[in-house]
Amino acid sequence: MKDFVKTTLAVICGFFILQIIGFIFFLMFIIGAAASGSSSNVILPKEGVLDMDFSKLNVGEQAQAADFSLSSLQSIGDEMPTAIGVWDAVRAIRIAAKDPGVKFIFLRADEAAAGISHLEEIRVALSEFRKEGKAVIAWTENPGNGSYYLASVADKVYMSSYHGANYSLLGISARLMYLKDLLDKLGVNIQLIRHGKYKSAGEMYIKSSPSPENIEQNKVMVESIWKSVSGAMAESRGISEEKLNQIIDDLELLLPEDFLRTGLVDSLYDHEGLIAQLCTLAEVSEKKDLKFIPFADYITAKVTSAKPAKSKVAIIFADGEIVENKDPRNIDSKRFVKEIDQLREDESVKAVVLRVNSPGGSVLASEKIRASLDLLQAAKPMVASYGNYAASGGYWISNGVEKIYSNTTTLTGSIGVFSMLPDFGGVAKNIAHVNFYPINSNKHSDMFSLVRPLDAQETAYMQGSVEDIYDRFVNLVAEGRSMETDAVDAIAQGRVWTGSDALGIGLVDELGTLSDAVAYAASLAGLENESDYSTLAVPKPLTPFETLLETMGQTNKEPDILAGTPFEGFSAAVRRAVSGEPSAVYARLPYDITIK
Repeated sequence: MKDFVKTTLAVICGFFILQIIGFIFFLMFIIGAAASGSSSNVILPKEGVLDMDFSKLNVGEQAQAADFSLSSLQSIGDEMPTAIGVWDAVRAIRIAAKDPGVKFIFLRADEAAAGISHLEEIRVALSEFRKEGKAVIAWTENPGNGSYYLASVADKVYMSSYHGANYSLLGISARLMYLKDLLDKLGVNIQLIRHGKYKSAGEMYIKSSPSPENIEQNKVMVESIWKSVSGAMAESRGISEEKLNQIIDDLELLLPEDFLRTGLVDSLYDHEGLIAQLCTLAEVSEKKDLKFIPFADYITAKVTSAKPAKSKVAIIFADGEIVENKDPRNIDSKRFVKEIDQLREDESVKAVVLRVNSPGGSVLASEKIRASLDLLQAAKPMVASYGNYAASGGYWISNGVEKIYSNTTTLTGSIGVFSMLPDFGGVAKNIAHVNFYPINSNKHSDMFSLVRPLDAQETAYMQGSVEDIYDRFVNLVAEGRSMETDAVDAIAQGRVWTGSDALGIGLVDELGTLSDAVAYAASLAGLENESDYSTLAVPKPLTPFETLLETMGQTNKEPDILAGTPFEGFSAAVRRAVSGEPSAVYARLPYDITIK
């Protein structure tokens, strides 16, 4: 018996010791990864080919520290993409254009993890690179809408000669999801209060199919984005838009030879043939002499490590949803107001660019940020640059600046507001068999209990709040854009516009990139030459250690089990319907859009 107890205790002690050792090794790995992610000691070849391999890059508004979530740790051993910011990427391309050590750019756009407007910014920079007399050579194996859009800017587009690849150059499709039938079966009643016939946020919860207005705005939006994308592709390849669309509509792109026959690529190569061609272009005789410069390393060495100038143009990256709660991954009003106020006091900051990449969010948070930005603009010249989104709350905070630059593919406008309250009374009674009986001090004390529907008086009360905020939104836009309120109302109503369409109705001033906005803001401050100033990114991205701490604080975050399926986003949609303050009013884009 004693031997059994000793053995059992030994096993238990051994188990705990192994757990402790494992945790120590895990912690050492995380700290080591975080430390390596922050290293700036990069040694580049004296000369070589700048390798823009998008399978190894993740392009966002700003470079973020490595992801230490459970899902990412499960892929240890795989090469994780390096997060880079679109502004840093564009600056690196501009530097490379004048760098004698860069012979040409080798562009591998497949698997490009970037928004369509980010690709547009990079595409413009690559076009400017070519104007400096250097070549861009693109390589593709699985061309899709986004990847071929970027690749088509190149001097030459080469394609794999191997058969069996999946081609998704098919045009753009929007997929709308409607949940009313499901929610009816579950007994969930979504009460939607909104202003704007095009404000389709929440429509998915109260309808089984889209409204005519929603079909109209989505069709116009999809066609506008595709026209911008297909027009750029066709122009670069020297064919008409009609011809490109005919090729795609007739499903002619089945084999690599079809891409060559239709003029969408210049040559087909196997792996060894590609290397031989790159050696020829790089003017080296052997494969071992072909030196590649990883794009992420080039950014680190040439951009992020550069010494700042005395005068600065600040770029405020308003990236993500506009929220009231503490959320470093989104536009947290408390943090942003503090950062904006500090810029107002910073004498080295001579001008400001408000870079918006946001579908909107909380009206209250938008109000706070807008008020702080108005004070900043009274002190310093400020312009705006729009990324993938600058809609609803994103447009709320930014429409009062000196000048607005937008990409053609930006989604903007969505000038409308809504409030949404779920009623789970049917679920509680019919499924959970739980009954609620309210004891109230006043007539409407349990108005936001979420277990009964609103009565007529309560609905009118919520509608009054929505109408007041909509009027406030329209008046802000009218003042910021020097328009009549009736003119704003006519193009508002929650309707979403692309940047190219927004230009024609006065919502933006010019189609251009973040680089254009920075140059114009600098000129307003009398800084005409790029050497006269540097840029200051606000807020600073999370450090690897901060990212680690944030990840450890989110260990209970549930993954989206439907990711990668046709129902991707379903979980997020349901969470959005039931989260937040019941009485809150939102100015948010009704959907998230990804171009693949």
